[in-house]
Amino acid sequence: MTLFVFGINHTTAPVYVREKLAFAPQITAHALQQLVSQTAISEAAILSTCNRTEVYGRMSPDAAQALDPQTVVATWLSEFHQVDLDQVQQHSYFQQHDQAVKHMMRVASGLDSMVLGEPQILGQLKSSFSVARQEKTAASHLIRMFQSAFNTAKHVRTHTAIGENPVSVAFAAVAMARQIFAHLEDQTALLIGAGQTIELVAKHLHDAGVKQIIVANRTLARAEELAREFNAQAVLLADIPDHLCTADIVISSTASQLPILGKGAVERALKQRKHQLMFMVDIAVPRDIEAEVGDLDDVYLYTVDDLKDVINEGMRSRQEAAKAAEIMIDEGLFAYLEHERSLDAVDTIRDYRQRMEAVRDEELERALSLLAKGEEPQVVMQRLARGLTNKMMHAPTVQLKKASALGDDQSLELLQTMFDLNKTL
Repeated sequence: MTLFVFGINHTTAPVYVREKLAFAPQITAHALQQLVSQTAISEAAILSTCNRTEVYGRMSPDAAQALDPQTVVATWLSEFHQVDLDQVQQHSYFQQHDQAVKHMMRVASGLDSMVLGEPQILGQLKSSFSVARQEKTAASHLIRMFQSAFNTAKHVRTHTAIGENPVSVAFAAVAMARQIFAHLEDQTALLIGAGQTIELVAKHLHDAGVKQIIVANRTLARAEELAREFNAQAVLLADIPDHLCTADIVISSTASQLPILGKGAVERALKQRKHQLMFMVDIAVPRDIEAEVGDLDDVYLYTVDDLKDVINEGMRSRQEAAKAAEIMIDEGLFAYLEHERSLDAVDTIRDYRQRMEAVRDEELERALSLLAKGEEPQVVMQRLARGLTNKMMHAPTVQLKKASALGDDQSLELLQTMFDLNKTL
């Protein structure tokens, strides 16, 4: 098996490193094509979220003998994103073979997430798989790996309480807002973006009693769709300066490669607000809000990394479920490896069957010829049986004698098992 995973995540790299190595949706397909066409990687898929960037891949056995896949991917990532190679290697992790499969299963089940058991990662992993299949960079080996991970994750979420409690980055952001404002229902919230995370933020704010919610998005139609669900106001990103001064809470999560909010825009909004405090959470990677905004008085700016403490509080109830999930993942890995081993035997079984069928056809043709010449049927049948027996036994007999002469007890035991012999050595 030559499968592997190379990645960085919230435990190995700070946000300023993760944002450098993130893949925007619009460049992922190009990146996959470049990876498989310009390196020795034969199959690949890219998972890129606010908390991780991972390359799942396969290198042929011949290529893996000459090249180190870890170095190949690290070098490619460094060159693709124009990031220093030492920085990539310093903050990365690499696993291969069965450990790579287990890692994907843990990711799919939410056990490797900042928020234990969070459900969004499974959908993100499915999206990365869909792109890889569309670009034809995922073939049989990666396909089986992903499908096994999805099946295991489904089993974990069906039979444990790993995802039942409302703990997520979105929940943590709203929980932190509660610590800043005594009465959330009196505040106005500006949400930048309209993806799954912002949708969850809107839901938690709405459930907390926030009545004034503004949703700003690149496309107005999606903003309006989300706004209707929570009785909010929809605006375009270009309209943010007109509404920023009214916002007590600003939570942003877009896929933009450049900041949406700069220090100057926030300074102007603060003046209009007469320096009433603003609470801001930047969940995006790369960041939507310039880091310098955090230097302003009357602004509380938090990144996704700052939410860890809040998230940890909500994770405690999921710990027992996680223990059961780890056992299920080990079972899923065992089933995957067992299936892979069975596939390894397919070619051998096919070749053996073809050889035995050739022996059968040869002996049958000889028997039919003898019958056509008038030979006694009983005699012909006996010759057919002897011929089949002798030819089928020839190769195993030679190997048994050779193993015995060399004192190769393991081969003898294997042959005894294969032929269901009761004799013990």
